[in-house]
Amino acid sequence: MNEQHKGTHWLVGFAAFIIIIAGLKAASQIVVPFMLSVFIAIICAPAMAALRKRGFPTWLSILLVVLLILVSLGCLAVLVGASLDNFSSQLPNYRVRFGEEMAGVVAIINGFGLHISYDQIRSYIDPSALMQMVANALRGLGSALTNLVLVVMIVIFILFEAVELPKKLSLALTDASKSMDKVTSFIQSVNRYLVIKTLVSMLTGLLITTAMWLLGVDFPILWGVCAMLLNFVPNIGSIIAAVPAVLLAFVQLGGLSAGLTAGAFLAVNLVVGNIIEPRYMGKGLGLSTLVVFLSLLLWGWVFGPVGMLLSIPLTIIVKLAFEANPRLHWLAIMIGSEREISELD
Repeated sequence: MNEQHKGTHWLVGFAAFIIIIAGLKAASQIVVPFMLSVFIAIICAPAMAALRKRGFPTWLSILLVVLLILVSLGCLAVLVGASLDNFSSQLPNYRVRFGEEMAGVVAIINGFGLHISYDQIRSYIDPSALMQMVANALRGLGSALTNLVLVVMIVIFILFEAVELPKKLSLALTDASKSMDKVTSFIQSVNRYLVIKTLVSMLTGLLITTAMWLLGVDFPILWGVCAMLLNFVPNIGSIIAAVPAVLLAFVQLGGLSAGLTAGAFLAVNLVVGNIIEPRYMGKGLGLSTLVVFLSLLLWGWVFGPVGMLLSIPLTIIVKLAFEANPRLHWLAIMIGSEREISELD
């Protein structure tokens, strides 16, 4: 009977999960701006706290932080928007030049006795379609920011609420000291992860932009922004960001430049991902590759490009919540990375 009760409990939990996912997808137009607002507010909270410690009043601290957000997003939107327009207009030329480059590659392959045609390759590889997909994803992310006024207003209210949150929690929780320690530890872990990940992603984007500019690849800012955003996706994000840039380098500059572009992405991700990020991020924040892939599929289907961008931070936050609860700690281990498991052994 006990086993039957457990089975029923799991079935009810799974059904509740399906209902929640369906509800989130139906309410995506409301949930997506709120998710973006929470994400931005968590990143900006340390800057607001630093200004308040220096004696700035709360309202002025929030005003300065919001102005910084608006200026940063405005500059990024102008640069990326201009690059996307030029990129889309150049796609027909890139398709023609890809055919010319691939004709040379096919001739070399045929010289070794492997008889293939460009039509066969084109049926499997269409670089213009892949590049257009990247452009559409970035446009989808930009369209999520069209409700910029709503997003900024939610960020302002969240930052105001964050000032009073510790006092409210201490009054609301029964065992105030013990519960507040757990809540504070969880909030600090989430805040630290998102701030460090954002700074590391910005560094990745800056390095990729510089490398693409030095190599002469068109639209270096566009590929830097792609690398910055996809750096939030561990394991496979750097590969996804590199593919369109390498294809463009191949089409525009030839095979040697494509190899150098791939090498630049590899070098940046090795240095940032294996040296800089682990030094500041700490242990226990990895996810298994399967969980990363499933998170991208699930949240991308529910929320679109914004869901794919925020899928891994959301999953990391869920993992931190599991780690904070002894009864759910086993779930944190199950979705953890292989490196983390080896460290536990």
